[in-house]
Amino acid sequence: MHRLTLFFATLFLATVASAHQAASTAPFAPFEKWRSAVLAGDSPALGALYTKSPAPDITGPGKKPIPILDEIAFWSAFKSQGLTNVSAQIIQQEQPTPDIHTLVVQLTLTLKQGTTSKKEFVATVQNWFRQGDQWYLGVATHTAATRLRQPLENKEIYPPGVDANQEIAETLRIASAARKRVLLVFGGNWCFDCHVLDEAFHSPEIAPTLNKSFIVAHIDIGQMDKNLDIAKKYDIPLERGVPAIAVLDSDGKLLFSQKRGEFEAARSMAPEDILAFLNKWKPGATISKSASK
Repeated sequence: MHRLTLFFATLFLATVASAHQAASTAPFAPFEKWRSAVLAGDSPALGALYTKSPAPDITGPGKKPIPILDEIAFWSAFKSQGLTNVSAQIIQQEQPTPDIHTLVVQLTLTLKQGTTSKKEFVATVQNWFRQGDQWYLGVATHTAATRLRQPLENKEIYPPGVDANQEIAETLRIASAARKRVLLVFGGNWCFDCHVLDEAFHSPEIAPTLNKSFIVAHIDIGQMDKNLDIAKKYDIPLERGVPAIAVLDSDGKLLFSQKRGEFEAARSMAPEDILAFLNKWKPGATISKSASK
């Protein structure tokens, strides 16, 4: 139910701004050296890429300052966790002056242990500075590593002016024809975890399972002052947090209502957590009486 953090609010603004500014898509060689050093877990190579004077300004989750040694340890530690690949999606890239280069990046880290592989995601903002004929990383911030991709666009997943009752009726009509179930997702555009869950629903790991068995309807709760009657109708205790989910059969029968804030901290979930939930409530799945409570 967390509102947008300052870090992600900055990223959202940067992303919006990039839509109005020309951003280079060409690879930035110093960043590629940094990425290669992360992939190799090469602490000395990483350390050589940060400014020495002045000392780099590094912040981590919650905008907390991080010593440079902790910054290097954060990135180099992934190698010991089975890091096999680091892919980078450049969200924004600008060079406002000849000696400053700014990047907003979504990193996808592939970790493999034995025969099992998983992905973790870290978003980072980096400011590189030219000193002489070399580029050094002088200002950087990053999120914690998460199992779900962190959204970097402030999408309007709860558009204003929508009649929630009509939307539910239409969703049930579509679900009945397709023999699918309905997920009512209660939340608001201000809710960061709502954006995380929506991003997960569109991910390649989860979307096929979701789209095969469910139709999603987003129910806007405004500032905790909208569609409260609908939340009550579907037995959703909004005070426990959002996003909150109710599962309906195609005939509108309530099968499940979130009581314990299961999705409230969506950012801390893993893809398999969401897949387990979807597989539990998909059509044809065996549902115990205790599971629906």
